[in-house]
Amino acid sequence: MRAIVVQKFGATPELADVPVPAPGPGEVQVALEAAGVNPFDLKMADGLLEGKMPTDFPMILGVDGAGTVSALGSGVTRFAVGDKVVGKFLTAPAGHGSWAQYATVPEDATLVPIPDGVTSVAAAALPIAGVTAQDLVEAAHIQPDQTVLIVGATGGVGSFLIQLANMAGGHVIATARADATDQVARLGATETVDYTQVRPADPTDASHDPATYRDSGIADAVRFTHPDGIDVLFDLISNPADFAVHATLVRRGGHAYSTTWAADERALQEHDITGGNFESKGRGPELSRLLARVASGDVVVPVQMTVPLEAAPAVLGAGSARGKTVLAI
Repeated sequence: MRAIVVQKFGATPELADVPVPAPGPGEVQVALEAAGVNPFDLKMADGLLEGKMPTDFPMILGVDGAGTVSALGSGVTRFAVGDKVVGKFLTAPAGHGSWAQYATVPEDATLVPIPDGVTSVAAAALPIAGVTAQDLVEAAHIQPDQTVLIVGATGGVGSFLIQLANMAGGHVIATARADATDQVARLGATETVDYTQVRPADPTDASHDPATYRDSGIADAVRFTHPDGIDVLFDLISNPADFAVHATLVRRGGHAYSTTWAADERALQEHDITGGNFESKGRGPELSRLLARVASGDVVVPVQMTVPLEAAPAVLGAGSARGKTVLAI
């Protein structure tokens, strides 16, 4: 079968021909139709799991995947051949991911039915980005009319966050380029901060990546329109220095979360701010709940583009996302 693999950590991802995996006891084989692309995939290829999880090589990349159950191992009771399913294809040993024509996963892993009316492409965009956004909103306990700032709002997680924070009643401020203003407004943002127009960071400061957002300018822009501060910060892209500046906007008693592990949690606690570095723990029940929201039309799946499997190396880590990229298999 065709798959996107790396031969070792740090190697260039490539299209390869590998054996079709057979389901073992308690496992489900899925004929994949679509797979999501996430920043985590590049981190896996570069060695994020080295020393943390056993890994088989060549390592098939990809975590998010959707398709049809094609075979069952002995003892499987939750699924039947022909079921439409979506899930996370990352279990030990790593290296048997979703960027392939077939994958196997234990039936008790994160694998759930796709409801009627939801396509495989839409479903494949949900497991990491969508569930992370849903978990963040629920952790922050957003109340009606609270002010919510989303830094990095146009990517996969951000596009879901805008919608879910808006559904919770939040007044959403999104950072985005000017040409994405209409996009984030349609998703539910009330205000937009164009990070390309705010004061740039000091170019002599090596801690600032010119490809990322500019910290003090975003904070100044939000503080100008909200001098009393904000209630919730979701920062999806910043380094520690930038996150610290953005966190100064949050009122005492508020919430601030970083998905890039940039938060100084002790400093937040000293300012009576809850949150910190966030890692989604959502599994099957949370994914099913999000799928139900999509099926009912309450949540739109922001697929930016769909590309064939062989194009995965070209889009991996491309940056400047406007929603989700999905591989058609």
